[in-house]
Amino acid sequence: MRATSVLNDLVGRVADRGRSMMGTTAPRTVAQLCDTLLTGKGEATGLAIASAIFDRYDAMNPAARHDFFTMLRDRFSVDRARTEAALQQWQDGDDTALRVLHAASEPRSQELIRRLNRAPGGTRRLVAMRNDLLNLMDDDASLGALDADFRHLFSSWFNRGFLELQRIDWHTPANILEKIIKYEAVHEISGWDDLRRRVAALDRRLYAFFHPALGDDPLIFVEVALTADIPGDIGAILAADRDMMPPAKAQTAVFYSISNCQTGLRGISFGNFLIKQVVEELGREWPNLSTFVTLSPVPGLRPWALARKDKLPPRLADVVTQAESGARPSGLSDLTAHYMLVARSTRGGATDPVARFHLGNGARLERIHRDADTSANGQQASWGVMVNYLYDLDTIERNHEAYSTADDIIASSTVRRLIKTR
Repeated sequence: MRATSVLNDLVGRVADRGRSMMGTTAPRTVAQLCDTLLTGKGEATGLAIASAIFDRYDAMNPAARHDFFTMLRDRFSVDRARTEAALQQWQDGDDTALRVLHAASEPRSQELIRRLNRAPGGTRRLVAMRNDLLNLMDDDASLGALDADFRHLFSSWFNRGFLELQRIDWHTPANILEKIIKYEAVHEISGWDDLRRRVAALDRRLYAFFHPALGDDPLIFVEVALTADIPGDIGAILAADRDMMPPAKAQTAVFYSISNCQTGLRGISFGNFLIKQVVEELGREWPNLSTFVTLSPVPGLRPWALARKDKLPPRLADVVTQAESGARPSGLSDLTAHYMLVARSTRGGATDPVARFHLGNGARLERIHRDADTSANGQQASWGVMVNYLYDLDTIERNHEAYSTADDIIASSTVRRLIKTR
């Protein structure tokens, strides 16, 4: 991280020199700045122009930012004339001409984003910019073409080869610990004492991925509890007065919270690498661990059930009615199994977003637990239901292939029996 800081300082000094070289000749509009950045060749002035574009953007209100993204989409799209000329030169079997065609058909906005990335703090500022773009896409889906450019480049810049796994403990710098508290998205960390229980206890671990361009800002982190067996109650894991499990006697590692920290990187997958690497780290430290599972929320269950109540089998519709009345019917497990195994997303695969993540990583839906989360968030999302996903190292790749290629949802016989009895 220190090397990154040194490099940023150097780039900043070059950008400052570029500003002085530009003097009063700098373009006046942000569109002109983008044109100049894309066509210019000077390194110092290029850095200065990229920084100026970011500064102009930061000063914009939401409406102006929408206009900015629309301008990028329309002004810097595919060069049709160049693409058509390259297409006319291509003949089947001519790989060189095919590469020329590929380069010609790339949207010019991609090269513009690459050049913006060279500015001091460029990657961080582009991630923040994409966060704004994603928010604006809620009301303007036509911006999706521009987001595809961001997503394409981020997938390369944030691939596994650039990520660094770090264990977070009580000796980690305070500024990073503060971010862990801030970014926790599943089970709120109520303060420093709560954080200490999660990172300093002998039977707890917390690991995070970092990227050199973002310095000490984590991308994603996972919290781990070492237990005797597979848990079905998050309260027991988070309890302040719990009995500590001697790590040497633990047989199960429980991934009970996974938090993505950078909303501007939504859709860029690195969580699967995190879990697999943490499994390897834990296995090396404690060979006695034989089971690796999650204790996961089911955030889509209640909204899905309420929206489709009239289309559910009568017995399951009655379960929804009882749950909404404040009861805790035994049929909640059956309803959850139906949601997990029978319902399908419009784009294929599981309906639940957390299920898509773990099943896509090769996990198996292992168990369903009623009354596992008594928190307000847990009740609002799923009437307190939580599930375990099992990461079996011998079957991860096979499960991943089955889900990715055929939308097969791998589940234990215990869960599947809940469907057979409906």
